Amino acid sequence: MSFDPTDAHAPAETVSDADIAARNRLVIGLLLVSTFVVILNETIMSVAIPRLMVDLDVTASAAQWLTAGFMLTMAVVIPITGFLIQRFNTRPIFIAAMSLFSVGTLLCAIAPSLAPLLFGRVVQACGTAIMIPLLMTTVMTLVPPQSRGKTMGNISIVISVAPAIGPTISGFILNYLTWRWMFWLVLPIALASLALGYMRMKNVTTPRIAPIDILSVVLSAVGFGGLVYGLSSFGEGAGGEHGAVPIWVPIGLGVIGIAMFVARQLILQREEKALLDLRTFRFKLFTVSTIMMALAMMSLFGVIILLPLYMQNVLGMDALQTGLLLLPGGLVMGLLAPFVGRLYDRIGPAKLVIPGSIIVSGVLWSLTFMDQNTAFGWLLAAHVTLSVGLALLFTPLFTASLGSLPAHLYSHGSAIIGALQQVAGAAGTALFVALMSVQAAVLVADGFAPVAATAGGIRLAFQVGGLLSLLMVLSAFFIRKPDDSEVSGEPVPEH
Repeated sequence: MSFDPTDAHAPAETVSDADIAARNRLVIGLLLVSTFVVILNETIMSVAIPRLMVDLDVTASAAQWLTAGFMLTMAVVIPITGFLIQRFNTRPIFIAAMSLFSVGTLLCAIAPSLAPLLFGRVVQACGTAIMIPLLMTTVMTLVPPQSRGKTMGNISIVISVAPAIGPTISGFILNYLTWRWMFWLVLPIALASLALGYMRMKNVTTPRIAPIDILSVVLSAVGFGGLVYGLSSFGEGAGGEHGAVPIWVPIGLGVIGIAMFVARQLILQREEKALLDLRTFRFKLFTVSTIMMALAMMSLFGVIILLPLYMQNVLGMDALQTGLLLLPGGLVMGLLAPFVGRLYDRIGPAKLVIPGSIIVSGVLWSLTFMDQNTAFGWLLAAHVTLSVGLALLFTPLFTASLGSLPAHLYSHGSAIIGALQQVAGAAGTALFVALMSVQAAVLVADGFAPVAATAGGIRLAFQVGGLLSLLMVLSAFFIRKPDDSEVSGEPVPEH
């Protein structure tokens, strides 16, 4: 079968510009809605962790794998999507992704214990991992440079707001129903999205023969998996050894695995066979933007995992109160995202990401003052302010990073951003919980009450988050809008 877009018999020759524009809007709209649904599940478990610890009789560090394991699976699977997007058409990839997500959701809903529940989350994550790069690559391919900021604003709603409101939705559910309803209520929505995509999704890309390197997949899994597992084990073991395996072993394997993965890609890309083409990092703007996004995701997911634990275990709030407190911030981020996208098209990223990074850093440092008596209103103001800062970051960083790449690297750039986001989110979740667990254990040993010890552990975690945020502020001064030569790069492939 030939995929030559210049074929004289290609049906696109007879399609009008209006029809193509309508098709593109339909495809992007379907991808946006479906991606919002699947990403919502990244953080829908965070408020449920205290409930699951009781119902399933597991520790906090074990339960947080329902979030960290989800993101880790995505980090392992997302690199493969660069291959999938090049090799297959839009419609079959979409159907495969939503089918996996729907099956995983059903498995979670009927899971009798932690292990089956985690397996269901892994299946969900496989579907989610495909959707994010597919959405980004499709938008970069179909939308002209001068309008990308506005469209990326809509993507920012999906990628940043869906995780932000996940705790709110789960809080409402847990107040009235069991945790299983977090999946029973999502399942019909996922199935409806799958059915609509099956009927209406169109192919908008031109597939080509692309290889897949199995060794690269293995090295990716060992590298990213080792790092996050090591961090999580550090938290569960309170700084000692976890089981019979010293904690430095998985961390060391992770570092070695990532180094070997990078070396393998550098060799394969000489023959255009890399699983992830790392030549994207030759573009300075892409590199700096990706680093900033990773730091922002660490901050976002660290806050998402710690604030519910703090509000429920220290302040004694229930799941509904926790969800309500986090709702305004999620709504603010959603309302600001399209506005920030339009601002990007007019003034570029620098005037957005510099104040945004400063706001995020300031909020993280302010959270280091929390104790057992922190007021509800103060927490609400801090979370809303943090959401404003993150809204000023995500859209400009997504747009500037991918906009600096030539068209043939869009799928690789999207996969790299998605993978690093998930690794950063998983590492942030594991690191913050690890720091909290270690410090709390030390304080309990020193005679502190459990509630005071937990508050002390959370303060330490946010202090480390504040230190990391200073790197984000520094990086912001190197962000700019891609110039015309970068935006044009190479001609966008015809469809």
